[in-house]
Amino acid sequence: MALPQEGATRAPVRERRNHMATAKILIILGSDSDLPIMEDGLSFLKAMGVAYALDISSAHRHPEKTVALARKAREEGIEVIIAAAGLAAHLPGVVASHTTLPVIGIPLKGEALNGLDALLSIVQMPKGVPVATVGVNASRNACILACEILSIKYPQTRKKMEQLKETMRNEVEQKSKQIAHSSGKTGSRGKGHPQAGTRSRKKE
Repeated sequence: MALPQEGATRAPVRERRNHMATAKILIILGSDSDLPIMEDGLSFLKAMGVAYALDISSAHRHPEKTVALARKAREEGIEVIIAAAGLAAHLPGVVASHTTLPVIGIPLKGEALNGLDALLSIVQMPKGVPVATVGVNASRNACILACEILSIKYPQTRKKMEQLKETMRNEVEQKSKQIAHSSGKTGSRGKGHPQAGTRSRKKE
């Protein structure tokens, strides 16, 4: 397997973004129809400046390629694999069975069971072959988890992940202040909280 090289022209369903010397995350989709769902995660990786390789394969329609991608990933410099699939969703499990790299599975929503089938298929892996599973269609969380794994080794990624956490904390604090300010104006109080200066009394 040859992952896309530096400066290579983007192929229709295969791409690479660079910040590190080589791609550290391999993303495998079961179908090109899954690309719109994956875009949220890809935009996060681009913002983080983390290099990735993207490819299409299928555990059922092209099992040989799927196995080859998994087996060659480590020697190609890959450190984390993300695999997204719907319906029976065997792709992440098949990939995990052919590599010792961490594999993150994204269950994709289908028409019949709204992704529950894929979620259970991926999360219920047998002992010894784990797949870290995120929520249905949760491509961004999969990419965030992949970056957290990489942050153990790469200080720049760690710094950016810490900044992300700080940004989220600040957003919560800002929203908390806004709602407190709004409540103060209207005189409303949260449900279940006694008014100031009062005490709860026991029934006699």
